[in-house]
Amino acid sequence: MRRERRVKRPILCIVFLIVIAGSLGQGQDEGGRSRTYVPVTRFDPARDAAKDIRLAVAEARGSGRRVLVDVGGDWCVWCRRLDTLFTTHRELAEYRDAHYVVVKVNWSKENKNEGVLSRYPRVSGYPHIYVLGSDGSLVHSQDTGKLEKGKGHDPDKVMAFLKKWAPKS
Repeated sequence: MRRERRVKRPILCIVFLIVIAGSLGQGQDEGGRSRTYVPVTRFDPARDAAKDIRLAVAEARGSGRRVLVDVGGDWCVWCRRLDTLFTTHRELAEYRDAHYVVVKVNWSKENKNEGVLSRYPRVSGYPHIYVLGSDGSLVHSQDTGKLEKGKGHDPDKVMAFLKKWAPKS
């Protein structure tokens, strides 16, 4: 009985170490970087927007989508209205997510993200959308005022915009 315990304990320890080592490596590439893209779904002045866009481009490249860079802030009523449009119109959100990797880039007094935003055409109002190709190149710059109707964004205009700039199959 004692001998069995002595044999089982080391085997259990080895199995445990193999399981732990395997789980640590999951979701990482050869350089130890995460392979799982985590969408940036809110405006956060503490985020590294350049890194977020770089990761979104990598995800877009691997998934055949484009990148939708949504520039704005929590202070922006029209930014919140655009978010509400996607939460209340499931078909818009599903189409967007099927064809685009979305990245929210904060613009506020806390962080204007001037470095990364200087790569793209000047923004005249918020929210503003940039569409990037899966190689990170600018495909389109969109003033979302053109997508508005009344006190919100027009679902038909937003869907037409998403379809127009979606990657070609």
